[in-house]
Amino acid sequence: MLRTIKIALIVSVAMWALLGAFGNVTDWGGTTGAVAAATSMSTFEGGAESWRATTSPALNTVGAVFILLFKIAAGLLCLTGAWRMWAARKGDAAAFQSAKALALTGCAVAVFMLFAGWIVIAETWFEMWRSDVMRDVALNSAFRYAGMIGVIALIVGSRDD
Repeated sequence: MLRTIKIALIVSVAMWALLGAFGNVTDWGGTTGAVAAATSMSTFEGGAESWRATTSPALNTVGAVFILLFKIAAGLLCLTGAWRMWAARKGDAAAFQSAKALALTGCAVAVFMLFAGWIVIAETWFEMWRSDVMRDVALNSAFRYAGMIGVIALIVGSRDD
């Protein structure tokens, strides 16, 4: 039963990533707009005047593509990993442990995207922590997602008997 729950947890991470990527594509303006809000630093007083602030459409597109590609990669890695875990679920502990590798890699890719993109770049470099508008919407969500995916990775990565 525990192996099935671990597989379901990985499928849930895959669905988060792939549904998120679908949303990013179908609302591309919202995706680039969120990146633009971070990079322009215009959502808090004095931010837009900072030497770090930029309104570069190229940079905003690169940021949005980074998010999209990393979500797709995380989703596909988790789905493939879940498939391998499903195939190995009735095998011995070593086989099931080995089958987790891609799933755990998918979780790591998702956490990297959330941490590097939103915490390191948006919050630290572009000082989004100063924005009352974006702090809860973007930063707290990124932290919550990364935390949950990290916990899932810990649960899934734990040894099976």
